[in-house]
Amino acid sequence: MNIALLTAAGTGSRMNNDVPKQFLHVKNKPLIVHTLEQFQKHPSIDQIIIVTLPAWVEVIKAYSKEFKITKLKWIVEGGSTGQESIFKGLETLKDEGLTEDDVVMINDGNRCNISPELISDSLSVFAEFGSAVAAIPCVEAVFKSHDGGKSSTQSIPREELYRTQTPHTYTLGKLLWAHKEAGERGIADTAASCSLMEALGEEVHFSKGLETNLKITTQEDLLIFKALLNARNK
Repeated sequence: MNIALLTAAGTGSRMNNDVPKQFLHVKNKPLIVHTLEQFQKHPSIDQIIIVTLPAWVEVIKAYSKEFKITKLKWIVEGGSTGQESIFKGLETLKDEGLTEDDVVMINDGNRCNISPELISDSLSVFAEFGSAVAAIPCVEAVFKSHDGGKSSTQSIPREELYRTQTPHTYTLGKLLWAHKEAGERGIADTAASCSLMEALGEEVHFSKGLETNLKITTQEDLLIFKALLNARNK
């Protein structure tokens, strides 16, 4: 079984908005629903779980009915950090009877422009290597700074650099192991599953990412997403 785990427990402080970013409306539809619809439509995704803010659980239930998100089976209250929130979602799946071999695809709830192609490629790479993390090559010149970005004397070869996105796809058993191991080792506040796996000495396998698969965290990101929607509709 393939489960999409969407993270929607952030407060969206960088948006300077009272409403968390994942619940802002674009074209009369909240961002989280734009994301949900991509997984609802994909034939390889069987069920969806959302980890969200306690005050928004009932709102998401209402959205799922309004927009006919029939694959949404669980809505879980998040924790104080992204890492804790994901772990609570994974624990719910275990408690609900899913097996360690079931596949979990973790995706940011505010990464609304994920495409069917990226979901399919993530599952394909996972099937071959047992894990998949969406990534794109870095095309800009990159410098390392030791004074808070004021200056630098050291560049990093961009040919060796990749920017990760979501989805991150692993088995439920592997993810539960990683989070429990992190607790024992004192690794905290690592929301990106790929970073957590790397910290535990695991190899990361890359699936396809896209520049258009943006994570909406700022007002500028919101404008880009609106432009992408307009272009798609045309």
